[in-house]
Amino acid sequence: MAVKGGPADSRTRSTVAICIVIGMCVFFYTLGAWQKSGFGKGDSIALEITKRTDCTLLPNLSFDTHLEKQGSSGELVSPVKKFKPCPDHFTDYTPCQDQNRAMKFPRESMNYRERHCPPQKEKLHCLVPPPKGYVAPFPWPKSRDYVPFANCPYKSLTVEKAIQNWVQFEGNVFRFPGGGTQFPQGADKYIDQLASVIPIANGTVRTALDTGCGVASWGAYLLKRNVLAMSFAPRDSHEAQVQFALERGVPAVIGVLGTIKLPYPSRAFDMAHCSRCLIPWGVNDGLYMMEVDRVLRPGGYWVLSGPPINWKVNYKGWQRTKKDLEAEQNKIEEIAELLCWEKVSEKGETAIWRKRENTESCPSRHEESTVQMCESTNADDVWYKKMKACVTPLPDVENPSEVAGGAIKPFPSRLNAIPPRIANGLIPGVSSQAYEKDNKMWKKHVKAYINVNKYLLTGRYRNIMDMNAGFGGFAAAIDSQQSWVMNVVPTIGKIATLGAVYERGLIGIYHDWCEAFSTYPRTYDLIHASGLFTLYKNKCSMEDILLEMDRILRPEGAVIMRDDVDVLAKVDKLARGMRWNTKLVDHEDGPLVREKVLYAVKQYWVGGNQTASA
Repeated sequence: MAVKGGPADSRTRSTVAICIVIGMCVFFYTLGAWQKSGFGKGDSIALEITKRTDCTLLPNLSFDTHLEKQGSSGELVSPVKKFKPCPDHFTDYTPCQDQNRAMKFPRESMNYRERHCPPQKEKLHCLVPPPKGYVAPFPWPKSRDYVPFANCPYKSLTVEKAIQNWVQFEGNVFRFPGGGTQFPQGADKYIDQLASVIPIANGTVRTALDTGCGVASWGAYLLKRNVLAMSFAPRDSHEAQVQFALERGVPAVIGVLGTIKLPYPSRAFDMAHCSRCLIPWGVNDGLYMMEVDRVLRPGGYWVLSGPPINWKVNYKGWQRTKKDLEAEQNKIEEIAELLCWEKVSEKGETAIWRKRENTESCPSRHEESTVQMCESTNADDVWYKKMKACVTPLPDVENPSEVAGGAIKPFPSRLNAIPPRIANGLIPGVSSQAYEKDNKMWKKHVKAYINVNKYLLTGRYRNIMDMNAGFGGFAAAIDSQQSWVMNVVPTIGKIATLGAVYERGLIGIYHDWCEAFSTYPRTYDLIHASGLFTLYKNKCSMEDILLEMDRILRPEGAVIMRDDVDVLAKVDKLARGMRWNTKLVDHEDGPLVREKVLYAVKQYWVGGNQTASA
């Protein structure tokens, strides 16, 4: 007679069986979920493997079984909430730049084109649908020149800007020849002209601001010269400008110079640019030029191309009177002198000014009666703050040869160098040692990310967002010309680190995640969020933040979230109701660390379908 195994043997066999099943699930899930997708729809092999190894079909292997069944407040865990698609007419919904809401605000100073977010009761609690026929964007650099028509089906610019070579419609794609209103022969030649005056080639100029960017061809062609441009344009009659830019894989946000300060830190950009951007630079006592001066670093350049520059030669083509143009240019020259900008070039329809490196080299700053200095002690406190016609003071220097705020190394050396704001103690409570420790930590984190998602550094993810960027450590660790990162620094954070991010040669923006981001739907390929939900605990709804992440994430886009295990358990439950495939992974230092990492992939689906594509 065979001897029956005891309870211990039975438990051993069960444990071995469970371990085998877990191992198979992890292997096949990883193989399927991260299989590189095709042109728009998920890879059929990857999807089939995922179906066959769906671990949720196996009993007692749900992640919930590894946590308490009650939350911290003692309530029972509710079933997964399934979010429904929004109606198809919301396919390009931008909550804080909604056209209908905008018309309720004054047109004076472009106030109606600024951010006007819906109150809580008007927020959508559904998934913004992609348009029918949506496909994955072309890989960079092809995406710079071609955008699938289905992703952005608006032809108005092909007619309105036909002679200026902005965009052309060819077959089932838009083609971007690289032209612009001020450079119909192409952005490359135009940039060559600027580079004859501005040191673009040697890494001195790394970050740029393009005001009124159109479809961002200037920024697109700067990228191959290793210059990152933050481009912005309003959501106005020029339909889908910023949407086109992001579909091309070029950094851009919806924005306007209106009544509130730009959401960027002081002394951020190496170069600022306006090419027929239609901004009235001379009005309101130079208010807009003073805002550019605030965000322009000492020694930085401002480029103004188009009216009224060289008006004596060009006034007939602009269909404006000589008197009007002369007055406008004289006003701009007057304000530039007040700001201590030195004109270094005026050729054709383009003028270039350079900001002085410190106050000591600016004689007019010593004449207090002619210069209204801003009284605020924090030039980076900008979120919804009104612009004022005053000059932002520069940090003091000890001698006329010193750069205010500290000299910045050329790129790429500046990427991992200690930012001057930190080295000089201008960010309270942050030491050089803390910065270097943070830098080292993010290199370690990214190495662990790549072990799970091998496509992270391959260029599959072109447009990347870090929702809680800190010092930009994540962006620095994945720096590559195959991708770029929008480093978002939440306005509710205790430390304003965005200035240091720019000093590293990275770009970013201030934002409050209780509101929608200033972008179109489906504009980011990968979203990273570290500690974000803990930061916003009791500030606003986790559901609202996740729905906003879903709005701006492309179909088949990826998400990486780091946070406390209890927080991620709640995030995971909501994410699974949003048509995201999720996977929770231990911290790279082991399972005893409470911080975990939740990986997610947004399923492919389009408007009109109530179920995800198979």
